[in-house]
Amino acid sequence: MVPVPAAAAAAGALAGAAYLNARFSLAHDLLFFRIFGSALFGLFRAGRAGRLNVFYVLEAQARGDKATAAKPFVLFEGRAVTYAEAYDTVLRYGAWLRERRGVRAGDVVALDYQNSETFVFLWFALWAIGAKPAFINHHLQGTALAHCLRESTARLALVDPRVAESVSDEVRRELSGMEFAVFTPELEAEAQRQEPVRYPDAERTEKEPTDMAMLIYTSGTTGMPKPAVISWAKVYMAANMSAKGTGSTPSDVFYTCMPLYHSAGSCLAVCSALFLRATAAIGRRFSTKTFWKEVRETKSTVIQYVGETCRYLTVAPPEIDPVTGENLDKKHCVRAAMGNGLRPDVWDRFKERFGIDTIYEIYAATEGAAGLWNPSRNSFAKGAIGRFGLVSGALSSLRTTLVEVDNETELPWRDPKTGFCKRAKTGEAGEFIVGLPADDIKKRFQGYYGNTEATNAKIMRDVFKKGDAWFRSGDVLRWDSDGRVYFHDRIGDTFRWKSENVSTAEVAQVLGLHPAVQEANVYGVQLPHHDGRAGCVAIVLDTPQANARVLASLASHAREKLPRYAVPLFVRLVKEVGAQTTGTNKQQKHVLRQQGVDPSKAEDDALFWLKGGTYVPFRLTDWKALEQGAVKL
Repeated sequence: MVPVPAAAAAAGALAGAAYLNARFSLAHDLLFFRIFGSALFGLFRAGRAGRLNVFYVLEAQARGDKATAAKPFVLFEGRAVTYAEAYDTVLRYGAWLRERRGVRAGDVVALDYQNSETFVFLWFALWAIGAKPAFINHHLQGTALAHCLRESTARLALVDPRVAESVSDEVRRELSGMEFAVFTPELEAEAQRQEPVRYPDAERTEKEPTDMAMLIYTSGTTGMPKPAVISWAKVYMAANMSAKGTGSTPSDVFYTCMPLYHSAGSCLAVCSALFLRATAAIGRRFSTKTFWKEVRETKSTVIQYVGETCRYLTVAPPEIDPVTGENLDKKHCVRAAMGNGLRPDVWDRFKERFGIDTIYEIYAATEGAAGLWNPSRNSFAKGAIGRFGLVSGALSSLRTTLVEVDNETELPWRDPKTGFCKRAKTGEAGEFIVGLPADDIKKRFQGYYGNTEATNAKIMRDVFKKGDAWFRSGDVLRWDSDGRVYFHDRIGDTFRWKSENVSTAEVAQVLGLHPAVQEANVYGVQLPHHDGRAGCVAIVLDTPQANARVLASLASHAREKLPRYAVPLFVRLVKEVGAQTTGTNKQQKHVLRQQGVDPSKAEDDALFWLKGGTYVPFRLTDWKALEQGAVKL
């Protein structure tokens, strides 16, 4: 029997430990060190053995213990492929690429493919022979597709038969020196018949963790997509962020229907499963009609989201069992959702509707030099894109910080006397920047492939002292006194109206809390005879048409929750969610901004403007009055 004083002392110690953990987020510090420690140790060990190429991780899982070799690595549309089978196929495809297509170590090969197990096999087959894949967005056509293929410098493009039509005669003419191999069933069978050859390690020699593993393109929302160099170090770090951060084990199944041509699907999902000896369940594409069906069929335990994915799932009608009439929203094995872009106004609704225990929000960019993460099970860090404990926060502040932004130039503000930038105060918004080794930038930022100008544009010099170098994220964040980091806005999305700065993200969050709003995409539009940009929101309501009651309620909600200058003056009623999004479900604004509020450019969407305390139809005659200067807002 434990003496009472000893029991009391133990209880006191536990209570004290719980207090310290809550006060200083010590558990988060431990997670920070687990993620970084595991990634750095793995990189060190792989580098020392000359095995930085992630092909060796697949080989270790397939040729290690029999249990791992026999377990599923990839699940896709009812087919399960074990680690051993995947390895065998990768060797066959690699031999086919080398012997039949002349691909050699160091070559870049474009991969224009939809999500599938074949995508994964071709990707790893290129690594198996020391080549580098360039992941092409399979939605691209015409000039944009030709641009991405040209920028890759590839002389061979492997094309999914399902998207072969996008490789038009025009694209082929523009790229006359490139060979296009549409991987038809016949060609796939030919590759399968190839003997599985494991080429010597010398073919896969990588000197540094910063060497290029693959090319992944930016989204291209502000211009043509740019090929970002993804290093082996970044693959290791991304895989560890999602694997260790979600507390996953080999028994977990990671489900993703996010595009594998993006780092979220490829590095954070597939590579995480690989490093863990777990299973990657892949959906061909995102659809609210198939998402939960595939999650249930594959018994997935961790699901991935990007951008507005969770919003679209939350506003979709529930799936009802046709036999029992049971609501299937919570009939799944999911314990965690990981990804980036989950809006605060959707956070709780998504968790509660689908019974998700933990949200693992990640902040990162394809070309970014650092990432943030926030594992959240309660309301403390709801909506945060990152979170730090006492120790991890102190360490992170040595190489990451927020700086004040000049609202006129949309650049970090510089002191007129010293020329240096100024750190944003705790709780204030500022651009997120990351310190780089001034004499060797590529140690932390590999930049854009073959594009020195675009690479240099992301680097700032002489920020806090002469000669230093920092990576510009282009994102405005806010870091509070509790170590939580929140997304404020993307530079270029924030606009000025009535001499005030308006954050599109904050306005969208507020409008998203209105019960009738399913999606809100906020942006600023230029108006004739007015300075700055007026607020406009492209909105999807839960009714096909906006009636006077809903519009009045929306106006009242906006005026009650937002400063007067931030209340959108215009509403554009969009018919369906996701109408203006990228392939990764991220909202696009540039087309909406260009169209503005000229009714003749609004396609079939209805426009409204704030008048008399409510939103009323905005017609061509009203636009003409603005053009003539007869109306002042």
